[in-house]
Amino acid sequence: MLKIAETKERDKRRGENFRLGSAAPDIINAVNAAIYLRRPLLVTGKPGSGKTTLAYAIARELNLGSVLTWAITARSTLQEGLYRYDAIARLQDDKQEEELDIGNYITLGALGTAFLPSLLPRVLLIDEIDKSDINLPNDLLNIFEEGEFEIPELVRRAKSKKNQDNANKLFKVATQDQDIDVDITGRVRCYAFPIIIMTSNGERDFPPAFKRRCLRLTMPDPKEEALLEIVKAHFGNELFKDSEAKINQLIKDFLPGNNESVERATDQLLNTIYILTRGANINDDDEESLKELLLKRLNTI
Repeated sequence: MLKIAETKERDKRRGENFRLGSAAPDIINAVNAAIYLRRPLLVTGKPGSGKTTLAYAIARELNLGSVLTWAITARSTLQEGLYRYDAIARLQDDKQEEELDIGNYITLGALGTAFLPSLLPRVLLIDEIDKSDINLPNDLLNIFEEGEFEIPELVRRAKSKKNQDNANKLFKVATQDQDIDVDITGRVRCYAFPIIIMTSNGERDFPPAFKRRCLRLTMPDPKEEALLEIVKAHFGNELFKDSEAKINQLIKDFLPGNNESVERATDQLLNTIYILTRGANINDDDEESLKELLLKRLNTI
């Protein structure tokens, strides 16, 4: 079985700063059900509600090592998530006389690395899945169902005449984990199904088959109590005590009024607190101007 990459310090801090708030039971139940049923968790919510940080909190709480991340764009494909084959580099090196190891030109992506066989599951963050091409969600269904994939370039190599007596030939390939290479055949099958967190800003709908395969969780907008805990976790109790009155007022300014929805991200509040509690010689006029700039609603230009 494979070893799990050590948690990065930045990942640890992100996991430590996550706060469940009043929705704790719903979030915990959703995560536990996803692990037990071996299903991806599709997490929706507004910016700053903790969708991405949830993955880091799970990895920290369960001691599952570094989080594997795949940031989705409109050009993302299933193969990109599984592996990358550098055919050009291999073609350039092919001019040499010695036999080439094709594994040197293959690097597993975040999705491919997550499905390597290990005793403990990896946490995989597929960030902003709603930005993907229309076909990607359905393309993911097969690997979610089967828990395995193959790399055709390695399968063909193993079946070649030179290797026909060694169909289970191992190839050493790179992974998304820095400095960790693994030996695989042309087919990869997970041992412990990864904990897959897919985030969405709710900018598009998904096919029914995809939604049926996932468990769906909506992150609530953070309330005043939860924001206080986030601020304390982010800056520490000492700074909070030194500037408690100002921080409490900034949180009140950040929160929407009655019958309004939250149209700001928590990062905006943290940035505002950082500048206004640590900045030197900020007069009242500049402070109001900075607050207006940093706490501008996301639906305004």
